[in-house]
Amino acid sequence: MEQKITITIADRQYPMKANSADQEEAIRKAAVRVNTKIAGYQDKFPGKSLIEILSLVALSEGVENVGVRKRLEEVEKESKQLQNEIENYLENIDK
Repeated sequence: MEQKITITIADRQYPMKANSADQEEAIRKAAVRVNTKIAGYQDKFPGKSLIEILSLVALSEGVENVGVRKRLEEVEKESKQLQNEIENYLENIDK
């Protein structure tokens, strides 16, 4: 179910398409997050251009994304290790 939605970022409206209710929610939450970060950087760095502010927001989000991906990789590695330990335990339980 493709749904047309409109989000606002930095007082500009952008038409978007969402393929599901979950995707729509994610888009709307992301827009709120971006706008919140824009406002924060504008307060912290008055006089900076919108391009500079958006660059800071993009960098901030990128750094956070890299951190989340790294943590996800660590969790996946830990999960595989635990799965292997459980399988070894179950294989040796009768011995």
